[in-house]
Amino acid sequence: MKQNKKRVTRTFLPLLFTLLACVALPFGAHAADTDQGSQPLDLTSLKLEDLMDLTVTSVGRKAQKIYDSAAAVFVITQEDIRRSGVTNIPDALRMVPGLEVARIDGNKWAVSSRGFNGRFASKMLVLMDGRSVYTPLFSGVLWDSQDTLMEDIARIEVVRGPGATMWGANAVNGIINIITKEAEDTVGGLVTAGGGTQERAFASARYGKQLGEKGNYRVYLKYFDREGLEDPQTGREGHNGWHALRGGFRLDAAPAEKDTFTLQGDYYDQRLNETYLNIPGFGDTLNYTTPVSGGNLIARWKRTFSESADMGVQLYYDRTDMRYAVVDASIDTVDVDFQNRFRFGSEHEILWGAGYRFIRDRLRFPLQDFTLKEREQNNLFSAFLQGTFMLVPERLHLIVGSKFEHNDYTGLEVQPSARLLWTPAEKQSVWLSVSRAARTPSLGEDSESLSIAAPPTSIPPFPEPVPTHVHMIGSDTLKAEKLIAYELGYRVEPVPRLTVDTALFYNVYRDLILLRADAPIFSFAPAPALTIPAQLQSRSAAKTWGGELAGDLKALPWWRLRLAYTFLRVLSQETDPAILAADLKKENPQHQVSLRSAMDLGKNVEGDLWLRYVDALPAFGIASYLTLDARLDWQLRKDLHLVLVGQNLLHDRQMEFVSQYISTQPAALGRSFYGKLQWEF
Repeated sequence: MKQNKKRVTRTFLPLLFTLLACVALPFGAHAADTDQGSQPLDLTSLKLEDLMDLTVTSVGRKAQKIYDSAAAVFVITQEDIRRSGVTNIPDALRMVPGLEVARIDGNKWAVSSRGFNGRFASKMLVLMDGRSVYTPLFSGVLWDSQDTLMEDIARIEVVRGPGATMWGANAVNGIINIITKEAEDTVGGLVTAGGGTQERAFASARYGKQLGEKGNYRVYLKYFDREGLEDPQTGREGHNGWHALRGGFRLDAAPAEKDTFTLQGDYYDQRLNETYLNIPGFGDTLNYTTPVSGGNLIARWKRTFSESADMGVQLYYDRTDMRYAVVDASIDTVDVDFQNRFRFGSEHEILWGAGYRFIRDRLRFPLQDFTLKEREQNNLFSAFLQGTFMLVPERLHLIVGSKFEHNDYTGLEVQPSARLLWTPAEKQSVWLSVSRAARTPSLGEDSESLSIAAPPTSIPPFPEPVPTHVHMIGSDTLKAEKLIAYELGYRVEPVPRLTVDTALFYNVYRDLILLRADAPIFSFAPAPALTIPAQLQSRSAAKTWGGELAGDLKALPWWRLRLAYTFLRVLSQETDPAILAADLKKENPQHQVSLRSAMDLGKNVEGDLWLRYVDALPAFGIASYLTLDARLDWQLRKDLHLVLVGQNLLHDRQMEFVSQYISTQPAALGRSFYGKLQWEF
């Protein structure tokens, strides 16, 4: 019975969504011509010039329009998130040109910009409402812990390329800044509930209210239970399911005319199913359920003196508890940040600031094959200074500055940048930049000792290949990874219904931290096995170049198309045969394409299609793939929506990535469907 149900799901539902897509065009055209009484929807009614005038804050730590930003920046709006049908933040990031987003299993992703992708993508800085979520333990982002109510996200700003001058170390290849709505924008109630194949069950609730005459608040609660993705070898559900409970609040107030104050916090408790591979002493696989919990509290105050002068202070505390099979970790982070902006003369602007971050780690190791030094604390001191100078009034700007940062691993790091912004016309801008960025080592790289599985090795006279492990050894002499980046960008609205945003880059990396192997060690007891000692060293280099294109076309009054294209090429990489690393040319997709179609199918009905192509990853044995998502939204009444979503409709089973260093069983994505009811009051 269960097999029959799966067969019906895999054959009938894709046909249903394809049929809906086929009837969308004539139905939409008829609705646009005849139904004058229906209310226009936000995305298709938004003017293209309004999209390019969107305000961003991640480029220069101040509010500025995209056309005035001298960086490769892309904004995912709340409308984009809603119409995509995604249920998590990493999947929403697939819209962005220049980003590589790949799912490892039911609760793990790899997300990076312009190469060097991995489960712990070490060269991306991720922020949530100004709070850094970069983990000091593994040097990267644990995407399973980064979540909120999707309906409460105002926008996600993604900067490709270095942002270290403003945000400091680890903002090497890009910045992802997730910004939630202010409390005054969420007054009232929201309830959602639904379920499906992979999204077995989910529900959320949020309530917001005005607080006196000068404030607003909201509270929210979110729960989901997600099925594990399929084991690519057996086709059965893998041990990688995920369920989580999360809640939080936000309070915004304006106690004085020039002052604003925000207090917000979150708490989460979740269980991640994982299958570890070839851990010494535990056989081929180890099924494990990982409890992960944590919380954060942010306080932010800002005083605005004028349109071009303000200052602010932010303080946050973050606590994370992770109980992985290989390490138990409790991490406390306290961060304070100050910045000040003011006019210099009549045409120029100065922005400066300073910060301090304190991190305390408490670690325990269930397996003897994984050890780290127990560093009690880590201190990070920083300051930055940036000036914006008008060289030609309203046409040519020079932006120069630098970040000065002192950490406990590599000492002082200086990260300068220089950018030129030329705006020859109102809807046209050209920018170029030269930047230096650094990525500091993590606690794991500084002091880890870890055995990971490698492919079995054939050793005569043994008839079968013998089990092989790489024993990774950290080093306290590692240098910071360095990047010199050259970028050129162009934005234009050539015709009223079309906008185009392009960027080219050339990156030079040195002191990359990679494993270098020593002489292998062969052992006979308790069974023949080969161990390859390998120590992390700062001795590799690489060069990459590429380009990104984002296009937005309002083809018809009821139909909008959005295109994103990414090209990435590795020019050279150090070829020391002792370096244990995949070829960069083969571990990143060379081409990626995303095409989104948003249609108003009639009164109170929306239809969306999202087609994606991702090139092959030969280093991991992953073929290129094409996939399609579809969404249908029917507004049953003014305050009630029924949403049907189909994802990955073009394939039964497709792997996207594998987990490096900590070897867990990768999983394959297949077709999935869910339905949702959303009630607003």
